[in-house]
Amino acid sequence: MKIKDVEDENKKLVEEIKKESGVKESDTGLALPSQWNIAQDKMLLSEKPLSVAMCTKIIDKDTPNPKYLINLRQIAKFVVGLGKEVSRSDVEEGMRVGVDRKQYSIELPLPPKIDASVSAMTVEEKPDVTYADIGGCKEQLNKLREVLELPLLNPEKFVNLGIDPPKGVLLYGPPGTGKTLTARAVANRTDACFIRCIGSELVQKYIGEGARMVRELFNLARTKKVLL
Repeated sequence: MKIKDVEDENKKLVEEIKKESGVKESDTGLALPSQWNIAQDKMLLSEKPLSVAMCTKIIDKDTPNPKYLINLRQIAKFVVGLGKEVSRSDVEEGMRVGVDRKQYSIELPLPPKIDASVSAMTVEEKPDVTYADIGGCKEQLNKLREVLELPLLNPEKFVNLGIDPPKGVLLYGPPGTGKTLTARAVANRTDACFIRCIGSELVQKYIGEGARMVRELFNLARTKKVLL
């Protein structure tokens, strides 16, 4: 009897919540016919389904009717044109596009795809760590400042000397020696964005998935770049 009383009380509370929130349902659990939008549903059903492809190259860019080389599902390549509602300025090389399933014409430009596991990586616009927070390693810090800070803060010196600046450095050592802390301090000094990625996260069981995540990681870094 106690259980039945509790169930009845729960039903009353649910009905009160529905009344307060304005939720209205039919006996089948669907919205009432007065809330149906048949015209919009017909419009959605009439839209053509599209396949996702990659525009790898634009052929004859300067001509009035350029052609586009697309890569569909990584197994087929087609040279296609644009749909009626797509302009030339909307499509660029390396862009994801929606194509018609029969003619393969480009019907819709799509935004770049970033893997959820990549976008979830730790991103700090400007870390709050400075060189004063690092104990010792004065020689290593001086080398890092020469190799990393100088090209970012004073790029004109390399231009005047006619040499290319280093593209990066590799810090190695056992855990707890300050590698990540040093990288965050360099990012703070150069006003750079710090993206923390664990190498084991890039090891996937499917062939090519790890390489794809590396590419998307670099694409994420490019979106954070700042021109000095």
